[in-house]
Amino acid sequence: MQKGSNVSVAAETVRIEVGRRSGTGPVDVDASALLLTESGKVRSDDDFVFYNQPRHASGAVTHEGKHPEGDAVLDVLGADLGKVEPDIGRIVLAASADGGTFGQVPGLYVRLVDASGGAEIARFDSADATVETAFVLGELYRRQGGWKFRAVGQGYGSGLAGLATDFGISVDEQADAGASVRGSAPAAAAATASAPSSAPPSAPTPASASGGAPVRLTKVTLTKQSPSVSLTKQGGSGGVLRVNLNWQVHKQFSGWGQKLGKAIAGYSDLDLDLCALFELADGRKGVVQALGNAFGSLQQPPYIHLDGDDRTGAVASGENLTVNLDHAADLRRILVFVTIYEGARSFEGVAGTVTLQPQHGAPVEFSLDECTVTSNVCALALITNEGGDLVVQREARYLVTPRGSSPQRTVDAAYGWGMQWTRGRK
Repeated sequence: MQKGSNVSVAAETVRIEVGRRSGTGPVDVDASALLLTESGKVRSDDDFVFYNQPRHASGAVTHEGKHPEGDAVLDVLGADLGKVEPDIGRIVLAASADGGTFGQVPGLYVRLVDASGGAEIARFDSADATVETAFVLGELYRRQGGWKFRAVGQGYGSGLAGLATDFGISVDEQADAGASVRGSAPAAAAATASAPSSAPPSAPTPASASGGAPVRLTKVTLTKQSPSVSLTKQGGSGGVLRVNLNWQVHKQFSGWGQKLGKAIAGYSDLDLDLCALFELADGRKGVVQALGNAFGSLQQPPYIHLDGDDRTGAVASGENLTVNLDHAADLRRILVFVTIYEGARSFEGVAGTVTLQPQHGAPVEFSLDECTVTSNVCALALITNEGGDLVVQREARYLVTPRGSSPQRTVDAAYGWGMQWTRGRK
């Protein structure tokens, strides 16, 4: 599509992919959506869907997460147009650059897909970005009882904060600085909102329409260079901590009994299990995992619960662990790891993303490195209680299970947990 062109959208549910070429530098791209009335503004801060607020109250729009696919990295939104409330006339589809500008992001595009059948409805490639740090890539809008999609391509020089405030969102400027936090240092500078580069300035933004606290845009991305972060210092104390793992198979091996080629989301033959070794403050140790139905508990020790056993790796669900941070004082350390239950001999060709979402505070996310050894178990993250300060350490460590051993015994030995293991099934 060309900038300014439009196309009818007959599908009721659509998948919105904001993509960029992978392996092209330190700049990350985050997708977001704003649900607007005919006035061109949100009704309240609740009409902003992004990584810190991933689901609209109506269920009409969701932020489903980020994953690699082929030579691209996608951040995905979902929209059920039948659930969009009558007073919402437009859904703006935006992207923000984290760690640089869009001039440093080759291959930026937005793609609209029929969620039920997978057919492409529209695609707009943005090729003229320079110093912009946020973009309105496209929009879904009502027309004569139906929906249409328009390619927009409007840039902002003030990041996600500037874009959000222009549409009526109140941003916690002091806490967020209009950008995400990379590594363990909290944001300190105040954000300034500016008009989009191709449009006149808007009226001053009023206080939060929802009457609640302003939206926080802060997030944390762990890397090899900045592998740890304090949950406590990021405001993530109390409530629950949700740990999500989702995966994509971007290479299938003939040894798996599959044809070589690119896989799609929801590849069901690969079954990964999210697990956690725990050690409590009183010295008790154990494991939370689907194997043996050891799903744990939130309200009693170990204060960790495995939500279920997902066999698809779907971005919107994946595997999830929940930790009760109200009992953080009872926790000494937690090692989150993943094993291959069936469908493959190794993590080679499997791309995963880990997100830790505190109920209060910034989300922490990181991607897994490419696996280069024959490994069926990967240590993901180590959470330790350091004098009341919960610290998350990115591990992303692939381990090789010795012959005659098990993935659980292997990760136990690597981290010195010292448990006794017996054979289990699920």
